[in-house]
Amino acid sequence: MALSLPPWGWWPLALLGLAALTWATEDVAARQRWWAGVAFGLGMFVPGLWWMTEFHAFGAVLVVLLETAFVAGGVTLAPARRWRAATVPAALVLAEAVRSTVPFGGLPMAGVPLGQVAGPLGATARVGGELLVLAAAAAVGAVAAEAARRRWTTAAAAVGVVVLVGLLSAVAPDGGGAVEQVDVALVQGGGPRGFRAVDTDPAEVFDRHVAASDGVRPGTELVLWPEDVVDVPRPVLRTAEGEELSALADRLDATLVAGVVEDVGADRFANAAVAWDADGEPGDRYEKVRRVPFGEYVPGRSLIDKVADLSVIPRDAVVGRGPGVLRTDAGDLAVVISFEVFFADRARAAVRAGGHVLLVPTNAASFSSSQVPTVELAAARLRALETGRDVLQAAPTGYTAVVDHLGRVRQRSVLGRREVLHDTVSLRRGHTVYSRVGDALVLVPALATVVTAWWRRRRPGT
Repeated sequence: MALSLPPWGWWPLALLGLAALTWATEDVAARQRWWAGVAFGLGMFVPGLWWMTEFHAFGAVLVVLLETAFVAGGVTLAPARRWRAATVPAALVLAEAVRSTVPFGGLPMAGVPLGQVAGPLGATARVGGELLVLAAAAAVGAVAAEAARRRWTTAAAAVGVVVLVGLLSAVAPDGGGAVEQVDVALVQGGGPRGFRAVDTDPAEVFDRHVAASDGVRPGTELVLWPEDVVDVPRPVLRTAEGEELSALADRLDATLVAGVVEDVGADRFANAAVAWDADGEPGDRYEKVRRVPFGEYVPGRSLIDKVADLSVIPRDAVVGRGPGVLRTDAGDLAVVISFEVFFADRARAAVRAGGHVLLVPTNAASFSSSQVPTVELAAARLRALETGRDVLQAAPTGYTAVVDHLGRVRQRSVLGRREVLHDTVSLRRGHTVYSRVGDALVLVPALATVVTAWWRRRRPGT
């Protein structure tokens, strides 16, 4: 399972892992199903969330155990006998839905869909989002387990369902047609990577991106800077950096969107995407809604501060409001900032509010390996499929990338290098099935499947 995830990306291995899980949990007691789920979860999350050990080893252990418990609970929830080809995928979907929501808003990282977006099942995201991708992968695994037990009727029925879902996904709306083409430039300033990269002087980071912007080609209509490359002690429009960004937009004759961090009092800060129009005039702004727990804020800070040193996280980010949409001269731009790219509801809300292309200003400079940048790019690909929008991701040290509305990576930067990616993307209207309906299309049948299976199991003679 772990090797199916980014950065390894050997997606077929997940199908074998899910088949083994279905096989191992049939006709065994709930306690045995629990421990099989624990083994499955640890095998996936220990490598999949290994990057956390760079920041806090004990915290990483707690997170891995919690995420494993959700998956093990789902495996235990699936009845041990009949209809495993349906109940195992359904139970895993419910577990993933909970894992992506609690605690503190959830942690939808290191999940099966992030690996499957590179395979043929990724297209199902435009119909049912990442939960349908998970359900389809688990169903294929269940088919293999049923076939190994020579239950040909059940295996054939499950194959039929998977094929039907695949065909429907292939012909489902992909977000509508393009109404306009926009020439874009994504700026990556480059620089050091790793945990201590946070100690880099903010002025150096800003200057790198100003210098890199000299490489923006004439005629570019939209320029995207990464998250947190403009760090100022007051509202950016009242700073020298803000004046320089205004002059840069005017000089390039392009809409400029930059990631800005502003102090808000002594103990809080705002993390925003701020736009300047092509004439240099200040435009719209969006403040991040989904903050990183224990990264951008500390839940229950007053209590934890009594027993732990919180000097590494001295301030809390303020909570933004509403969907991320910037109304600009270059068009209406959907925005999810960094961590928000892992949450389908944020991208979906931004597109439903009128965003025609999806921007992902992010900052993965604190991670020394390629694991998190690769995982983040996989999430961007899922968001592209779910919303039917081209995705522009900019990071100060990578990955900066362009992803089309079919989830295909058109360009990707080199980690740590100064680069400017140029491309032409589409402003698209219309909606996919998923952007219209959301997760209910998968969650309701999954819940009904598990409840029905338990009800039938408790009936006499079943």
